[in-house]
Amino acid sequence: MVRSVAMPSALHEDIAALSFLLGTWRGRGTGGYPTIEPFEYREELAFEHVGDAFLLYRQESWSPTDDPVHFERGFLRPGGSPTAVEFCLAHPIGVTEVAHGAVDGTTLRFIAAAEDIDRSRTGMHVRGLRRRYRVEGDELTYQLDLATDDTPMALHLDATLRRVS
Repeated sequence: MVRSVAMPSALHEDIAALSFLLGTWRGRGTGGYPTIEPFEYREELAFEHVGDAFLLYRQESWSPTDDPVHFERGFLRPGGSPTAVEFCLAHPIGVTEVAHGAVDGTTLRFIAAAEDIDRSRTGMHVRGLRRRYRVEGDELTYQLDLATDDTPMALHLDATLRRVS
């Protein structure tokens, strides 16, 4: 049974610094990597609160012709100091990621080193991820860098999204 989540009126004080992320964001991005051809995609991100000390995170992307590309689910959590943040994610490529980062105004930066990433037996061989998010008004931009067993850290995704709710 799927339950809808009622949104509380006030954020938990431990995640108040992340309130600039709340809502649903849609837009477009470009991707590439040394081992693949450049591509374009459409994307939706959502950050929700339920009254506890975390934000729910949902990411969905599709090709320009509406084929599914990638999906992520996870949580943003306080990281033990006023500016520290943890990003706990699951990917359908057989990878889990626990990234550690910081919030600075309306900018977030995360790093997931090899020891912060795990994979299923058939999961992609990800060795590192770096994420950068910036919000200015109703525009969210982000970049994601990726390292695999065979390829050093390189820019993989770059997108601009607009807040729709």
